[in-house]
Amino acid sequence: MAFSTNDIKNGMALNLPDGLFSVVEFQHVKPGKGGAFVRTKLRNLRTKAVVERTFRAGESVDQAIIDKREMQYLYKDGDGYVFMDNVSYDQLSIPAKSLGEAPMYLKEGDSAVLQQYGDEIVDVDLPAAVELTITETEPGLQGDRVSGARKPATLETGIVVQVPLFIEQGEKIKVDTRTGEYITRA
Repeated sequence: MAFSTNDIKNGMALNLPDGLFSVVEFQHVKPGKGGAFVRTKLRNLRTKAVVERTFRAGESVDQAIIDKREMQYLYKDGDGYVFMDNVSYDQLSIPAKSLGEAPMYLKEGDSAVLQQYGDEIVDVDLPAAVELTITETEPGLQGDRVSGARKPATLETGIVVQVPLFIEQGEKIKVDTRTGEYITRA
């Protein structure tokens, strides 16, 4: 669907000749001399690279319709991940490369919003924080209370995060899915 660059909004998906992009920022500029233009910052939905692009005001671009569906992660199957649509109960096997880093934060039964363009999964929206159990970490020593000191901990999904020294194996912790950092005990 074609529309004018004057109608660009943040979060909008564009189907440009060099790929599928999401608008991160935009600014309408009207210089004193010459024609108006729209300066944008775009994120490639497939590679996650951010690029800056300038369009003439009123230039026509194609909008990509991204279907967002809440799905539940069921299980890992070979090199793919099986999700179930929460509305239609259809099951979908998605290759690991389409999910990016999302599998590091998902355990069986968790929900995520999958963004689909045609038959292709282009992005995964996770909750801001997830609760995961620590499967392996060094024990904390009595009196080991250096402020800000950290140690590595392996979580149930296999991701390794830095946690404070007082955190023990078997504890549930909250992890920020945007940065991969420890937030607090769950």
